[in-house]
Order: sequence, then C-alpha cells, then structure tokens
Amino acid sequence: MKRYARPGLLSLAALATSICLAPASPAAAGVAAGWQPDTLREAAPDGFVVGTAVAGGGHHEDMPYPDPFPNDRKYRHLVAKEFSSVSPENQMKWEFIHPEPDVYDFGPADAIVKFAAQHDQQVRGHTLMWHSQNPEWLEQGDYTPEELRTILRDHIKTVVGRYAGQIDQWDVANEIFDGSGNLRTSENIWIRELGPGIIADAFRWTHEADPDALLFFNDYGVESINAKSDAYYRLVQELKADGVPVDGFSVQGHLSTRYGFPGDLQANLERFDALGLETAVTELDVRMDLPNDAEPTPEQEAVQASYYQRFLQACLAVENCDSFTLWGFTDKYSWVPVFFPDEGSATVMTEEFERKPAYDSLLETLNAARLAQR
Repeated sequence: MKRYARPGLLSLAALATSICLAPASPAAAGVAAGWQPDTLREAAPDGFVVGTAVAGGGHHEDMPYPDPFPNDRKYRHLVAKEFSSVSPENQMKWEFIHPEPDVYDFGPADAIVKFAAQHDQQVRGHTLMWHSQNPEWLEQGDYTPEELRTILRDHIKTVVGRYAGQIDQWDVANEIFDGSGNLRTSENIWIRELGPGIIADAFRWTHEADPDALLFFNDYGVESINAKSDAYYRLVQELKADGVPVDGFSVQGHLSTRYGFPGDLQANLERFDALGLETAVTELDVRMDLPNDAEPTPEQEAVQASYYQRFLQACLAVENCDSFTLWGFTDKYSWVPVFFPDEGSATVMTEEFERKPAYDSLLETLNAARLAQR
C-alpha cells in the first residue's frame, strides 16, 4: 500500500472563489492549523521526491543573459532549497554532451551532478535516445547501420558509465511514438536506420552501464489513456516479456489551460503501475494564454493552480509514483515563451522568484500528504 494517503482536493482561499474548488479536507485543515514546512522538499512525504529541470543549454544559449545554472546565485539557492531532485534541462542531450564524433563535453552535466551530491538531491538523466536535439554530425553523417549501432552503444556506455551510481533514473527512450501511436520511423534516426529492436538494445546497454539506475520511457501527450499511451502500454508488455530491463513510464505534463485537464491521469498511471513499473511526472508546466505579453489574471492563475494541484494529487495516489518534477520553476528561465509566443507564465514562480498560487497549491498538497503519512 502507498505509504501516504491521497489528500482531498485542497482549497486555497484565493482559488475557491475563482474556480469553485471543493472545500478544504480535514487533512488540509490540520495543515492550516499547525506548523507547515515552507519549501516543497521539506513538505514532501517521506520517499517522495520533488524535482526541477536545471536551466541551461537549448534556447538559453540564444537569450540575453548568462547561462542560468552557473551564474544566477539566487536561482541556484532556490534549486537547492526547494527541490530534492534535479534534471538537466538540456545539458545531457546529445548535441550538448556529444558535440563532435569523438568529443564529449561533460562540464555542465558534471556540475549538476556535483551540485546534487552537495545538496542531498537525486538526479534524473535526460535523455539517451531521441529524435530531436541531435548534433549535425550524427543526423547528416553517412554512417552504415552497424556504425550507427556502435555510435549509440558507445554513447550510452560512455555517458551512463560516467555517472553510474550517481543518477537514479534515466530517460532511455524519449518520445518514440507520434500522436497516433506510431513509432517515429522517419524522424528518429535510430528507429529509422536500425529498426524497432534498437529500443530494447538501448535499455539493455543502459542497464549494463549502471545496473542500479531505474530506466524509463518518457513522453508528452501520454497523460491520458489514448492511442499514444496505449502504444507504450503494449510495447512495455512486449519488452518485459522478453526480459528487457524497463523499469518505468513517465508522463511529461506540458499542459495548457486552453485545453481541459487530463482527468484520467491517475487511471492511466495506475495501469502502468499494475505492470510492475515505476511511474513519474517529469516535465510539468502549465502555460496560459497571454497575447501581447499580457499579465495573467487572478482567474487564470487559479485555474493554473488547480492543474498543478490535480497533477500532484494523481501522482500521490498511485503506489509507485514517487518522483514529481517541474520543467523549471521560474518564468525567468522558462522555455515556454520561446516556443509558444502567445502563451507563458507557465511555472510556479515569477521572474522575480515570487511564489504564485500554483506554488501554494503544491505546498499545501504536499503538506497534507505528509501529515496523512503519519
């Protein structure tokens, strides 16, 4: 049985009026009456990690500010204070960590792993096999299938081996299905050139390089029971029947308030849990419509807070969903406005690191779950 009970839907006073959330549960009332930890990692129940992506690389290279992680002291302070897990946002992706055929740039990833060790944090490795953010030398190289197979195997053995014993979970295969549940046979160089069997090989090689790390499939648009998540459900069963070391299935959680909340999230996680898998939330953010750089209204922030809260509650309710990661926690370094120009304010803190209602909803929900654990 899960070591903590699912709290009832908490109702922040500011949210109840705006979105008519259910009344606060007795657990929430108990939290309100007593002392509450003031950070997410302090509030979390035992055994439940709350993480953030560590900003760096990617679009940050084109932004008018220094690389966030090594240069923003307040940001680093909050990463350490608020979170018990960290995920490199871009620093372990192929184009950053393996920029040339025989060259690895481990510096940024090393710094994150060292930081995590210093602050008693877990690390999620992201990612080993993906169709995006691959270096030009790989995507445009004239390699035989056997050469590509060797390149992937050596990359996995080199990167995973370097951090063996220091990374708790690896996103081994990232976004391998399209929205219709079909393998990305044209976009993904590995599947296109080597066939679907390379997926099992990637998991086996990762396990050989670090037998203690938990190995995950990771994707967006799989929060609900749909064609895409069904494809993962079938594939996991096939791989596990063949003895492939698949340990987990994770939902990213890149949401927008213009769409409805995935109400069957918990049921979806539970069916993967029933297969004997760990489940996780790995990249949660909730963007809002903000045309012409408008500021979010209190009503928009209330809806956003409810999305964050309900996502956390779903994870808390599932037996082996013990890892809950935000894809950044401050709008200062969010990827959302770069890729969604008319949307933004997707994280739980402002650009000035002020807490939003979304942060408060997470804090209260974690506090309630922690008290229910006792």
